[in-house]
Amino acid sequence: MWAVIQSFRLRDAVDIVLVAAVLYRVLVMFRGTRAVQMLAGLGGLMLASFLARRLELFSSSWILENFWSVWVLALVVLFQPEFRRGLAQIGQSPIFQALLGARGEQQSHVIDDVVKAAESLAGKRMGGLVVLERTTGLRHYAELGVPLDAIVSADLLVSLFLPYSPLHDGAVFIRDNRVAAAGCFLPLSRNTQLGRAMGTRHRAALGITEETDAVVLVVSEESGRISIAVGGHMESPLDRDALRGRLGELFELAGRPAPRRPGWWIPAREWLRK
Repeated sequence: MWAVIQSFRLRDAVDIVLVAAVLYRVLVMFRGTRAVQMLAGLGGLMLASFLARRLELFSSSWILENFWSVWVLALVVLFQPEFRRGLAQIGQSPIFQALLGARGEQQSHVIDDVVKAAESLAGKRMGGLVVLERTTGLRHYAELGVPLDAIVSADLLVSLFLPYSPLHDGAVFIRDNRVAAAGCFLPLSRNTQLGRAMGTRHRAALGITEETDAVVLVVSEESGRISIAVGGHMESPLDRDALRGRLGELFELAGRPAPRRPGWWIPAREWLRK
């Protein structure tokens, strides 16, 4: 035993940690799916094969051993959805996204869909509140709503804010280029200098940006005005290009940010005077 401990190297510890991390991710990926039952079935076959050899049940042992000769193909067929989802998650990790340059492109598509949805809501005079996560994690806010984990699309965002939708009064959270949750409640701004003319939706947008670095897109139900809340201030881009450029600037999209121009944004106090 002491000889084994003496021969233990640092690379052995790293190897054990890596294997444990991979097994943990596999178990997390399989949790809550049918793969759990299939894994239990494979475990049962392994136990049966062991018992057949110990009890010298030659026929059963022969059948089970022939099954294990094609176990790789069986695993690929049985766990095809889980393998595909796992590989997709690996490809969506920040490291690979940065190496392939795909994260910025995905973020660009997300912003395009958000701007398109905001314009559609403004044209129909429907209120909207979309929270875009940056570096500060917003999971504890998103957990107050209904989890979705859906691909971002303009049609989905518009449908979530339809008046007859049960989630239209809350905020939509976009995290890691996906719609994480909807119908979420946000903390209201504690700024006592805000006038009563500012509605609850805009106060909620300012409230979360006072506590985090999130960017919040707000569509006014009364006026159809599209505004951006960031850093505790409310900005009102003049048109679609200005809105798209400002969001690109906030998320540092290469080749997309437009330079700031005077009159682009209006702090909360000035916005209230209009």
